[in-house]
Amino acid sequence: MAPPVVHSLREQIREHIVSGIISGRWKPGERIVERRIAVELEVSQAPVREALRELEALRLIESTPNKGVRVRSLAVADLEEIYPVRAGLEQIAAELAAPVLGSDVSVLEPEVAALYEADRAGDAEAQVRHTVAFHRELVRASGNSVLLHTWESLGIEVWTALSIRWLGTRQESYAEEHEAVVDAFRRKDPRVGELVKEHVLSCAPRA
Repeated sequence: MAPPVVHSLREQIREHIVSGIISGRWKPGERIVERRIAVELEVSQAPVREALRELEALRLIESTPNKGVRVRSLAVADLEEIYPVRAGLEQIAAELAAPVLGSDVSVLEPEVAALYEADRAGDAEAQVRHTVAFHRELVRASGNSVLLHTWESLGIEVWTALSIRWLGTRQESYAEEHEAVVDAFRRKDPRVGELVKEHVLSCAPRA
């Protein structure tokens, strides 16, 4: 059994803030007060400040002199910039993963099965979670740690969740779309990288 993942205090605080943004506790344009979070979580302000810096790097929040930190207003343009970069990374990942996986797609199948359940239940949170997990496993299968780190630095899970919540970017069937990607790996389709790229781009929001 794999050891449990232990998150640093900074990571826990970051996840707390992200969850608050996704749930709507902090809405676009609303101020996030560093001191209040520190008091609420019973921590010092230093790790809260570090977590906020990371979220600013992800462009989820913005800081203005004398005005503090606020949640950024998410626009289609923000995601339009991310999806082509993500699509390119995942195309490379798929091309590297194809000879490693062969026709054995067992690392991807559990997420597709979970997506069928989420689709049936209309569970948007589970759709986001398993969609991101599917793509993370695909990138991880490439065996390239730099590629995985770069992909994760885009904040895919956060942006996917926010795009669904704030922009209403929903697919008809998350499971079927990802099943098509799995089938391409099973068939050892030489165009699998291009197919993955097209799949990612098809999920991008449209103005």
